[in-house]
Amino acid sequence: MGPAPIFFKLAKIDITMSPVIIKSFMSLFKKKKKERVLVIGLDGVPYSLLLELAQKGIMPTTSKLIDSGYIQRMKASLPEISAVSWTNFMTGTNPGTHGIFGFTDFKKNSYDLCFPNFLDLKKETFWDKLGDQRKKCIIINQPSTYPARKINGILISGFVAIELSKAVYPPSFQAPLERVGYEIDIDTQKSAENTEFLWKDLAKTLSARLNAFNLFWKEDWDYFEFVITGTDRLHHFQWDAYEDESHVYHQNFLDYYSQIDRVIDEIVTSFRKLTDNDKGLYLLSDHGFAKIEQEVYLNTWLEEQGYLKFNNPSPESLAEISPSSRAFVMEPNRIYLNLKEKFPEGCVEQSEKKALKEEISKKLDKLEYKGKKVVRCVFDAEEIYSGPYLAEGPDLIVLSECGFDMKGSVKKKEVFGHSKLQGMHTWDDAFFFSKKEQGQDLSISDLAKIILDDFSSK
Repeated sequence: MGPAPIFFKLAKIDITMSPVIIKSFMSLFKKKKKERVLVIGLDGVPYSLLLELAQKGIMPTTSKLIDSGYIQRMKASLPEISAVSWTNFMTGTNPGTHGIFGFTDFKKNSYDLCFPNFLDLKKETFWDKLGDQRKKCIIINQPSTYPARKINGILISGFVAIELSKAVYPPSFQAPLERVGYEIDIDTQKSAENTEFLWKDLAKTLSARLNAFNLFWKEDWDYFEFVITGTDRLHHFQWDAYEDESHVYHQNFLDYYSQIDRVIDEIVTSFRKLTDNDKGLYLLSDHGFAKIEQEVYLNTWLEEQGYLKFNNPSPESLAEISPSSRAFVMEPNRIYLNLKEKFPEGCVEQSEKKALKEEISKKLDKLEYKGKKVVRCVFDAEEIYSGPYLAEGPDLIVLSECGFDMKGSVKKKEVFGHSKLQGMHTWDDAFFFSKKEQGQDLSISDLAKIILDDFSSK
């Protein structure tokens, strides 16, 4: 019993005499702030565009963020579309493993189309894995998550989402979202016809998205994801307004990005208040964008080359394919061989598969428009995909040179043409921002592991 009184007496003297020790002692009992991860997604925003707007002062908050960490060019999925790229992101895998090859797919043993949704996903997401660790996730507006399914947290489905009632988990959050005027997406059909409506709808939808952020930010969470898709819509319909400084809507384009920057500022500021730092902060896009010089109708090209025939001269769909057809295209750039046992009118033997793929690839490599090379690369799906669902997907993926937008229409009579779209997706000009460098040759499918590793290191 002797030493104890001496210890307490000495401790009392030391504490009285040293404010520094008091401060250190009290800090031991200070509550540590919860570690969190925040992801801001900007659909279809190219690395090159973001850097330019940041450097020109259009996006000052984004510029400061870039200076505070690392931004790097990143490859999207193949094909370079949101349905696949966002699915690669949330699963950390490729279509051969997660089973989503595009916005459309074939019904089994058929040429009829179906529309895969979130319930068709065959691989768990990384937020499913976080849920297994009792981490709570809030996901707002990520494409390819409709209909919303159960997660440990809150999920608000993004494009393509048809009904808000099926886009919300838990369903009890539907009414609060409606009260703050939440919009899933802009009216793309009306926006394509009326540019003034486009600007108003973009602003309205962005404001409603921010309302949703404020609604859910106060919830308890470990992982928070907030995706803006208006950027993709803007680029499809008004890319010319960005490139041409004399364009009547050039300032509108810049103003919209100023609004995006203010939203980023509000979100990042809120995050720093919660965490005292932003080491768990990430920004990313799912693909890049570029100006369309020509749309390229691959089914028409296959017809001209003798690989594709239809039962009538004006087909409405691939269901009208002739049994003698050897290959056809699914939107936008997926080439399928008309294989026996895979398709009802299949005529291509497995033994012919390799040679036919090489033959088509070599011919596409020579395709030109007014002396310009059209095709950058033709990927063999067996070389870029892996997993149990590989055989269900396409045989070739056609990656175009910048400016040539691949399409899968069966109604076109010419290989080259135009629609109302001004901008096209690109493969290797997406971006990823984080507080530390992530290595070279980054792909969107690498990000799930980066985020999960971030949690495991906390």
